[in-house]
Amino acid sequence: MKLFPQLETERFILRKLTAADAGDLFHYFSNDEVTKYYEVESFVELKQAQDLIQSWNSRYIKKIGFRWAIAEKYSNKVIGTCGYRNWVKDHYKAEVTFELNPIYWGQGVMSEVLQEIMRFGFEDLGLNRIEAYIDPDNIRSRYLLEKTGFYEEGYLKQCFYEKSQFVDAVLFSLLKEQYREKNVR
Repeated sequence: MKLFPQLETERFILRKLTAADAGDLFHYFSNDEVTKYYEVESFVELKQAQDLIQSWNSRYIKKIGFRWAIAEKYSNKVIGTCGYRNWVKDHYKAEVTFELNPIYWGQGVMSEVLQEIMRFGFEDLGLNRIEAYIDPDNIRSRYLLEKTGFYEEGYLKQCFYEKSQFVDAVLFSLLKEQYREKNVR
Protein backbone atom coordinates (compact mmCIF):
# COMPACT_ATOMS: atom_id res chain seq x y z
CA MET A 1 0.00 0.00 0.00
CA LYS A 2 1.59 3.19 -1.16
CA LEU A 3 -1.15 5.50 0.06
CA PHE A 4 -2.40 5.44 3.62
CA PRO A 5 -5.82 3.72 3.48
CA GLN A 6 -8.77 5.95 4.27
CA LEU A 7 -11.80 4.19 5.72
CA GLU A 8 -15.33 5.35 6.39
CA THR A 9 -18.17 4.49 8.74
CA GLU A 10 -21.65 5.95 8.95
CA ARG A 11 -20.51 8.92 11.08
CA PHE A 12 -16.71 9.03 10.76
CA ILE A 13 -13.81 9.24 8.36
CA LEU A 14 -10.79 7.17 9.41
CA ARG A 15 -7.82 8.93 7.87
CA LYS A 16 -4.13 9.56 8.24
CA LEU A 17 -3.16 11.84 11.10
CA THR A 18 -1.55 15.14 10.13
CA ALA A 19 0.32 17.85 12.02
CA ALA A 20 -2.88 19.89 11.94
CA ASP A 21 -4.50 17.30 14.25
CA ALA A 22 -2.05 17.92 17.10
CA GLY A 23 -4.35 20.37 18.87
CA ASP A 24 -7.24 17.91 18.95
CA LEU A 25 -4.98 15.13 20.28
CA PHE A 26 -3.41 17.43 22.85
CA HIS A 27 -6.87 18.45 24.06
CA TYR A 28 -7.88 14.96 25.09
CA PHE A 29 -4.42 13.48 25.83
CA SER A 30 -4.00 16.19 28.47
CA ASN A 31 -6.98 14.65 30.29
CA ASP A 32 -6.04 12.19 33.07
CA GLU A 33 -9.15 10.11 32.32
CA VAL A 34 -7.77 9.33 28.86
CA THR A 35 -4.23 8.46 29.98
CA LYS A 36 -5.24 6.54 33.12
CA TYR A 37 -4.90 3.20 31.29
CA TYR A 38 -2.52 4.45 28.62
CA GLU A 39 1.24 3.99 28.47
CA VAL A 40 1.97 7.73 28.47
CA GLU A 41 1.51 10.43 31.07
CA SER A 42 -1.02 13.18 30.43
CA PHE A 43 0.30 15.72 27.95
CA VAL A 44 1.46 19.12 29.18
CA GLU A 45 2.62 20.61 25.89
CA LEU A 46 1.52 20.51 22.26
CA LYS A 47 4.87 19.06 21.12
CA GLN A 48 3.97 15.75 22.80
CA ALA A 49 0.96 15.41 20.51
CA GLN A 50 3.06 16.36 17.49
CA ASP A 51 5.66 13.73 18.42
CA LEU A 52 2.98 11.07 18.92
CA ILE A 53 1.51 11.75 15.47
CA GLN A 54 4.97 11.51 13.94
CA SER A 55 5.64 8.24 15.78
CA TRP A 56 2.37 6.68 14.63
CA ASN A 57 2.90 7.78 11.03
CA SER A 58 6.44 6.36 11.04
CA ARG A 59 5.00 2.94 11.95
CA TYR A 60 3.04 3.00 8.72
CA ILE A 61 6.13 3.97 6.71
CA LYS A 62 8.00 1.05 8.32
CA LYS A 63 5.02 -1.24 7.55
CA ILE A 64 4.59 -2.29 11.19
CA GLY A 65 1.30 -0.54 11.95
CA PHE A 66 -1.56 1.77 11.06
CA ARG A 67 -3.08 4.53 13.17
CA TRP A 68 -6.19 6.28 11.92
CA ALA A 69 -7.57 9.59 13.08
CA ILE A 70 -11.24 9.23 13.93
CA ALA A 71 -12.61 12.40 12.37
CA GLU A 72 -16.21 13.56 12.44
CA LYS A 73 -17.59 13.66 8.91
CA TYR A 74 -19.25 17.04 9.29
CA SER A 75 -16.35 18.89 10.99
CA ASN A 76 -13.19 16.84 10.34
CA LYS A 77 -12.44 17.24 14.06
CA VAL A 78 -10.33 14.38 15.47
CA ILE A 79 -12.08 12.84 18.46
CA GLY A 80 -9.84 9.78 18.89
CA THR A 81 -7.61 7.31 17.12
CA CYS A 82 -7.66 3.60 16.43
CA GLY A 83 -5.32 1.26 14.66
CA TYR A 84 -2.90 -1.61 14.58
CA ARG A 85 0.52 -1.88 16.11
CA ASN A 86 2.85 -4.83 16.30
CA TRP A 87 1.70 -5.94 12.85
CA VAL A 88 3.53 -9.20 12.22
CA LYS A 89 2.92 -10.08 8.59
CA ASP A 90 4.65 -13.48 8.81
CA HIS A 91 2.18 -14.54 11.52
CA TYR A 92 -0.89 -12.76 10.06
CA LYS A 93 -1.63 -10.90 13.27
CA ALA A 94 -1.69 -7.42 14.77
CA GLU A 95 -2.63 -5.69 18.00
CA VAL A 96 -5.52 -3.22 17.94
CA THR A 97 -5.30 -0.10 20.09
CA PHE A 98 -7.60 2.88 20.52
CA GLU A 99 -8.50 5.91 22.57
CA LEU A 100 -11.29 8.44 22.49
CA ASN A 101 -12.01 11.91 23.79
CA PRO A 102 -14.18 11.36 26.93
CA ILE A 103 -16.81 13.78 25.61
CA TYR A 104 -17.72 11.01 23.14
CA TRP A 105 -17.68 8.05 25.55
CA GLY A 106 -20.87 6.02 25.66
CA GLN A 107 -22.07 7.11 22.20
CA GLY A 108 -21.11 3.98 20.25
CA VAL A 109 -18.21 5.71 18.49
CA MET A 110 -15.55 3.13 19.15
CA SER A 111 -17.72 0.08 18.45
CA GLU A 112 -18.70 1.64 15.09
CA VAL A 113 -15.07 2.40 14.27
CA LEU A 114 -13.70 -0.90 15.54
CA GLN A 115 -16.05 -2.84 13.25
CA GLU A 116 -14.51 -1.12 10.22
CA ILE A 117 -10.96 -1.54 11.54
CA MET A 118 -11.58 -5.28 12.03
CA ARG A 119 -13.08 -5.59 8.54
CA PHE A 120 -10.01 -3.91 7.08
CA GLY A 121 -7.68 -6.13 9.10
CA PHE A 122 -9.28 -9.41 8.13
CA GLU A 123 -10.33 -8.61 4.57
CA ASP A 124 -7.68 -6.18 3.30
CA LEU A 125 -4.59 -6.98 5.38
CA GLY A 126 -5.29 -10.71 5.45
CA LEU A 127 -4.95 -10.96 9.22
CA ASN A 128 -5.90 -14.21 10.90
CA ARG A 129 -5.71 -12.87 14.46
CA ILE A 130 -6.32 -9.50 16.08
CA GLU A 131 -5.16 -9.05 19.66
CA ALA A 132 -5.90 -6.41 22.29
CA TYR A 133 -4.23 -5.89 25.66
CA ILE A 134 -6.10 -3.91 28.29
CA ASP A 135 -5.60 -2.92 31.90
CA PRO A 136 -7.62 -5.31 34.11
CA ASP A 137 -9.46 -2.33 35.64
CA ASN A 138 -10.43 -0.80 32.29
CA ILE A 139 -14.07 -1.85 32.28
CA ARG A 140 -15.01 0.34 29.28
CA SER A 141 -12.41 -1.33 27.03
CA ARG A 142 -13.41 -4.78 28.28
CA TYR A 143 -17.05 -4.06 27.42
CA LEU A 144 -16.11 -2.70 23.99
CA LEU A 145 -14.00 -5.73 23.09
CA GLU A 146 -16.62 -8.21 24.27
CA LYS A 147 -19.36 -6.29 22.43
CA THR A 148 -17.39 -6.39 19.18
CA GLY A 149 -16.72 -10.13 19.37
CA PHE A 150 -13.35 -10.46 21.10
CA TYR A 151 -12.69 -13.26 23.55
CA GLU A 152 -10.65 -13.04 26.73
CA GLU A 153 -7.65 -15.34 26.56
CA GLY A 154 -5.82 -14.69 29.78
CA TYR A 155 -4.52 -12.53 32.59
CA LEU A 156 -0.87 -11.55 32.19
CA LYS A 157 0.89 -10.52 35.39
CA GLN A 158 3.40 -7.67 35.14
CA CYS A 159 3.24 -7.88 31.35
CA PHE A 160 4.22 -4.27 30.59
CA TYR A 161 6.39 -1.58 32.12
CA GLU A 162 4.51 1.71 32.04
CA LYS A 163 4.84 4.94 33.95
CA SER A 164 7.77 3.55 35.99
CA GLN A 165 5.99 0.40 37.15
CA PHE A 166 5.12 -3.10 36.02
CA VAL A 167 1.45 -3.49 35.14
CA ASP A 168 -0.83 -6.43 34.51
CA ALA A 169 -2.81 -6.89 31.32
CA VAL A 170 -5.73 -8.92 30.06
CA LEU A 171 -5.29 -10.38 26.59
CA PHE A 172 -8.25 -10.50 24.21
CA SER A 173 -8.29 -11.85 20.68
CA LEU A 174 -10.50 -12.35 17.68
CA LEU A 175 -9.75 -14.88 14.96
CA LYS A 176 -10.79 -14.50 11.33
CA GLU A 177 -13.05 -17.56 11.54
CA GLN A 178 -14.82 -16.12 14.61
CA TYR A 179 -15.23 -12.78 12.87
CA ARG A 180 -16.72 -14.46 9.77
CA GLU A 181 -19.16 -16.50 11.89
CA LYS A 182 -20.49 -13.33 13.51
CA ASN A 183 -20.57 -11.28 10.30
CA VAL A 184 -22.24 -13.67 7.89
CA ARG A 185 -24.99 -11.73 6.19
